[in-house]
Amino acid sequence: MSDQAESLRAMIQSRALREKQDGPEVQAKSAKIITVSSGKGGVGKSNFTLNLALGLQALGKKVLLFDADIGMANIDVLMGVRPRYSLYHLLKGEKKISEIVEYGQNGLPFIAGGSGLADLFSLSEQDLEYFTSQIEAIAGEMDFILFDTGAGLSKETFNFITAADECLVVTTPEPTSITDAYALIKVVSSTRPDVKFRLVINRAEGEKEARFVADKITLVAERFLDLSIPLLGYIHDEPYVVNAVKRQIPFLVAYPHCSASKDIRQIAQAFAEDKQEVRQEGALTGIKGFLHKWLRTK
Repeated sequence: MSDQAESLRAMIQSRALREKQDGPEVQAKSAKIITVSSGKGGVGKSNFTLNLALGLQALGKKVLLFDADIGMANIDVLMGVRPRYSLYHLLKGEKKISEIVEYGQNGLPFIAGGSGLADLFSLSEQDLEYFTSQIEAIAGEMDFILFDTGAGLSKETFNFITAADECLVVTTPEPTSITDAYALIKVVSSTRPDVKFRLVINRAEGEKEARFVADKITLVAERFLDLSIPLLGYIHDEPYVVNAVKRQIPFLVAYPHCSASKDIRQIAQAFAEDKQEVRQEGALTGIKGFLHKWLRTK
């Protein structure tokens, strides 16, 4: 993927030159930052995140996929890619941001997190500023940054969710998955009621079951949490998805005409048509605001 790497480096260098010439008053493009989470493991969260990223990219959006699961990072495995570098090499000053970006199917750029993520929480202010500037260099060229977080609600995942623009909660029709998804929303909203959630129902038999599952969560959330949690979409349960995982090829690429791929394209279209929310003037915004809130949230 040398062509993609060279193109990305050129974009970053071009952006840096523009900022130097135009000065700090020029407002750079701010990517929409999305975290994808789940109440429990095994619901297909990472597979959904990967295919959503590809769906958005197919619509002409510039997307960066960030594997933010500290314990079970597996975006690279789903694509059959062995990363040469990860976030660890950036934190140690061994590589620049453009050098740790890897590329999967259809040239999708992603950053492997791995053990390096744990080191982020002990950064000094100076190191944090350097790390932020590096991430900003690439984020300024993106429309969306998708963070695939760990399952459950660890401190790290909580910080991710509360710092991002929006959190997509992935669940399946299984009762334990539904219960754990609601528990995640409840715990986060009890501390941060301003967090925006949307539901994704994975492995659904069809629209009827997906809406039935979503209603279980949304009705309880409205009654007891005073939250409105819309259903973003659902993914059909079909063998093509499992086959794609075994082949280490995203199902949107391996089986573009299957029902699950059609579902992903609908969800991606809804995202692409979303209008960016206006952030409060004077506040840290974009990736800088996200990183500072994420890494400094106690």
